[in-house]
Amino acid sequence: MPRILLTASDGFTFGAWHEPAREARRGGMVIGHAVWGVTPHLKGLASQLAEEGYEVLIPDLLARDDADGGFPPKDIDPALYPVREAAAAVTGWGGSCDRDLQTAVNFMRPDGPVFLMGFCFGGTASWVAACRCEGVAAAACFYGGHIATYASETPRCPTILHFGKTDDLIPQHDVEHIAELQPDVPIYLYDAGHAFVAPNGYHADSARLAMLRTRAFFHKASGAKEAGA
Repeated sequence: MPRILLTASDGFTFGAWHEPAREARRGGMVIGHAVWGVTPHLKGLASQLAEEGYEVLIPDLLARDDADGGFPPKDIDPALYPVREAAAAVTGWGGSCDRDLQTAVNFMRPDGPVFLMGFCFGGTASWVAACRCEGVAAAACFYGGHIATYASETPRCPTILHFGKTDDLIPQHDVEHIAELQPDVPIYLYDAGHAFVAPNGYHADSARLAMLRTRAFFHKASGAKEAGA
């Protein structure tokens, strides 16, 4: 079964979605979910990445404060938002998830790089983890709404950020604030709104370009060479 249990350093046990690599393994991929949890959309993305050779793990980052809501049957369920919002707020909107993300990184086999990819709430959590966790080769953070809160922390691994130009949840002055504090971190802006990779805000051209850039960024960070090079 793809769903497994992980145990954090403090003994807390939480669930995660696990997809073993289905091609020659090129490394591990830990995904930080949006506030909705490990949704069908993210399970599909995990399956796609597994086909590309990644071992994928999506930990339930809100399990400590919402034990039952981490693996919803729908991508979006407005009725569940108040509970999910409250759980996210307890974490500082991703600021205290590094312990559980470190657990996910540690789970991965040591024979290959481990990458972080996060969306919305998970984008902020992945930024914080990139700044605090060990064993991460590179990170890509998509429209993390509270990255600006933690922008004074510097990533310990190569990191890129993706934002939408018309995102009504992330003011452009927040993006400018991040750029000012982190001039060496590549920031890409897209002609799209919030959640442009997810079903509720999907923008095909932006999603395709952002994922292409992320794959290329991870490939470069891994130090791998193209065949024949």
